[in-house]
Amino acid sequence: MKEKISEKKSRREFITTSAAALAGFTILPSHALSGFGHTAPSDKLNIAGIGIGGMGKNNLANVAKTENIVALCDVDWRDRVARVFKLYPDAKQYKDYRVMLDKHKEIDAVIVGTSDHTHAVISMEAIKRGKHVFTQKPLTHTVYEARALAAAAKKYKVATQMGNQGQASDGPRRLREMIWDGVIGPVREVHVWTDRPNRGLLGTYWPQGVPRPSDTPAVPAELDWDLFVGPAPMRPYHPSYHPFNWRGWWDFGTGALGDIGCHSLDPVFRALKLKYPTSIQAVSSLVNEESYPLASIVKYEFPAREDMPPLTITWYDGGMRPMRIPEMEEGMKLGPGGTLFIGDKGKILDNAILPLELRNSYKAPDPYIPSSPGHEEEWILACKGGAAAGSDFEWAGPLTETVLLGNIAIRKELREILADKLLKFDPEKFCFPNVPEADKFLHTQYREGWSL
Repeated sequence: MKEKISEKKSRREFITTSAAALAGFTILPSHALSGFGHTAPSDKLNIAGIGIGGMGKNNLANVAKTENIVALCDVDWRDRVARVFKLYPDAKQYKDYRVMLDKHKEIDAVIVGTSDHTHAVISMEAIKRGKHVFTQKPLTHTVYEARALAAAAKKYKVATQMGNQGQASDGPRRLREMIWDGVIGPVREVHVWTDRPNRGLLGTYWPQGVPRPSDTPAVPAELDWDLFVGPAPMRPYHPSYHPFNWRGWWDFGTGALGDIGCHSLDPVFRALKLKYPTSIQAVSSLVNEESYPLASIVKYEFPAREDMPPLTITWYDGGMRPMRIPEMEEGMKLGPGGTLFIGDKGKILDNAILPLELRNSYKAPDPYIPSSPGHEEEWILACKGGAAAGSDFEWAGPLTETVLLGNIAIRKELREILADKLLKFDPEKFCFPNVPEADKFLHTQYREGWSL
């Protein structure tokens, strides 16, 4: 089991204390050392941001409080990125992350906030160069990439973190304590939902269920379209793809499930000690070969674990959600997003124990899972020799695999095949034993010139 970050002194403290006690021992700055894992524990990290116009901007701001931002990279230098450049006037600016990594040997760590389809190739390049890596959720675009990144992080012994920041909050810790305390008994069923890509009266977060646009507007001068497309098949530029709207396209994003699943399924995985599902089945609105459907429902089956029984998780997006349960009190609603745990003795809707009598009679245990110092802070400490971050790639890899397996189950090409059967998954053999036609969707063929 991983060390809890706040349970022990970090190795940084240990090394610094030990160094003072050893005559002649000197902590060298990171640029004076070579090889993997070269960051001296007393140093500030030299961090580069890759993909800085969205969440990457927030991640940079959180680490810039204590570390050095030495280089910034984005394929599109228009307004959003230009504003970030101004925040770090001393950082060198690039469009191609490979050029940046070649020129800046002093970089210790990178933050990857690009579109989903380039997460893996960028993260892997950094890992192979011995850089610590923070990558936004979902960790990757394909199931195979998630498996490969987790293995590479272990091989190269770098500190990693996926950007599902909710895992660092106290709420999921209290949830685990309640479920492990048996408040609702053995849990056999969980329902998780989101309204994305919808946003009520405001329209949609991004388009889904739409065909490829036919017009071909000019590429903005500040955008390197070839670098944006990266390993995906080349297609003409269109603002329907970038910025932000790439989330709804098969070639670039991972849909509503990929966008939210690594957030909302993370507490479920931790509380119920999950890893890989044994089967997946799904239904959706009409889906095409270009973009994700407007709405879908995905059901995962998991085997028994330790003292926990077999479990099903049902995912809903696009405004779909479970039916109202009888234990809900007057005025209680199923919101646009939420989680429902169903146990033998009761239920937990979001954070409310149901029925009311059970909630009133239950006394929660004193909190015992230590708080996190912060999501980015976990990663910084790990980079400097401390305990593994809470959502390092060892954890984030299997979680991302499960999320992306759900997207395979809604593929148009498999719709008729899966009409009368479950999609069974063998995590050891890494295949779908009963539907070999689905194996090709575990990964994708990269465009020439790109590799993992």
